[in-house]
Amino acid sequence: MTRTDQPTKEAEVLRRPGRWLALAVLVLAVLLVAVDATVLGLATPFLSEDLEPTGTQLLWIGDVYSFVIAGLLVSMGSLGDRIGRKKLLLTGAAAFGAVSVLNAYATSPEMMIAARALLGVAGATLMPSTLALIRNLFHDPRERSFAIGIWGAMASAGAAVGPVVGGFLLEHFWWGSVFLINLPVMVVLVLVGIKYIPESKNPAPGPWDLLSVALSLIGMIGVVYAIKEIAAHGPSADMTVAAVIGAGALTWFVRRQLRLDAPLLDMRLFHHKGFSGAVLADLLTILGLSGLVFFLSQFLQLVQGRSPLEAGLAELPAAIGAVTAGLIAGNVARRFSVRSVVAGGLAAVGLALAVLTLLDRSTGYPMLGASLLVVGVGAGFAFTVTADVILSSVPREQAGAASAVSETAYELGAALGIALLGSIVTGVYSDFVSPPGVPADTSAAAHDSLGGAVEVSAGLPDETATALVTAAQDAFVEGLRIAAGVGAAVLLATAAAAWYLLRGQKLAEGVEHP
Repeated sequence: MTRTDQPTKEAEVLRRPGRWLALAVLVLAVLLVAVDATVLGLATPFLSEDLEPTGTQLLWIGDVYSFVIAGLLVSMGSLGDRIGRKKLLLTGAAAFGAVSVLNAYATSPEMMIAARALLGVAGATLMPSTLALIRNLFHDPRERSFAIGIWGAMASAGAAVGPVVGGFLLEHFWWGSVFLINLPVMVVLVLVGIKYIPESKNPAPGPWDLLSVALSLIGMIGVVYAIKEIAAHGPSADMTVAAVIGAGALTWFVRRQLRLDAPLLDMRLFHHKGFSGAVLADLLTILGLSGLVFFLSQFLQLVQGRSPLEAGLAELPAAIGAVTAGLIAGNVARRFSVRSVVAGGLAAVGLALAVLTLLDRSTGYPMLGASLLVVGVGAGFAFTVTADVILSSVPREQAGAASAVSETAYELGAALGIALLGSIVTGVYSDFVSPPGVPADTSAAAHDSLGGAVEVSAGLPDETATALVTAAQDAFVEGLRIAAGVGAAVLLATAAAAWYLLRGQKLAEGVEHP
């Protein structure tokens, strides 16, 4: 075979039709996780009524998944590089489906928190594998950009399908049913994935360092837990100890990676300014958005009185915008520039969040829907291009570790966003003054959560009940407005940072050889 013929043969292999079928199976895993994340927000009012969690327990139910997954993603991404990304993906999918059943039948807040933590363990095996396999399936950079766009679009589609399907289930079944929708997706993923997803791994991975795994987990959970608790309750000796242990473990982790011949995470990846800039943009963007997203479903249902299905449909513009932008983001970034697309998308999200500082109980849907559409478009452009930059910046054999860094930034941002912005909403909400005539125990229950206020008001005289619910709703909306303002400031600052850090960054062009 001549040197001229070799690239032609390689190109034929790289362009085989099966890679698109494999992609279709991979994005089922993304859909699985995205649907699970969005239906939780819709189910929160029903879950609150049944399990009666405190406000702090409710936040834990919302963010313990992100805490655990953030602590394990780097380790699991590295494990996939070593034992095989397909093997890790299919194992994680089976575990995710099984643990979803445990979530569905939780009987106490403590059991629900534990079940969400186990779901985080399973989820940590899924997400790095999907992006890493895309990196190894598509060697044509333009095809890879489109594939990443589809991957991101399916995540957004999950954000759209989750509330609509979840809303339908919540109107006809109990809240646990929203977790059981994971099962059919998991079955399809495993059965089809066994046949059509090709295995890939690092050909010379070295050993999986268990001490690094432990340091990563302890460090991430310690730091995030401390931030969450300090934001909610202020500094304390316990939180200081957690922060010191977490920071110490992460410092030890970084130093150990620099010394190991086969590190869990190659710290030299961060020497690439584009890689570091894309990771930072992802983390701060999700931080600015996640607190708002977590409380938006409660606003639509408990403040504006929409049914779960109506609330799900009301959130559709964000998903539609993200899907559309994600599919064209690669072409737009090549025509203009990476930094203009990422910074412009983030600035658009920031401005849309600034508009949401004008929310009140009677805000009409046109303003809310338009803001959500802009949020979706901006986020779709930014996340798709940053994922492309992250994957293109590393060798194929390190795709799992790089994907895990990207997903860790996402999950850490989500955990911090819910902790910090969620604590703002909870803090402002808990300060509202109960109207005269409300018994002390009823008032205490109402101050725990908005769902609690609506529930306990049923046992009060009509006039007192209306006054209590109105006061609670006003306080909740005030907290939501402040959180939206903080999120807007974070997003606009992130847009400015992305403009600087991604200067000169370009998406890859030439076809890689296997």
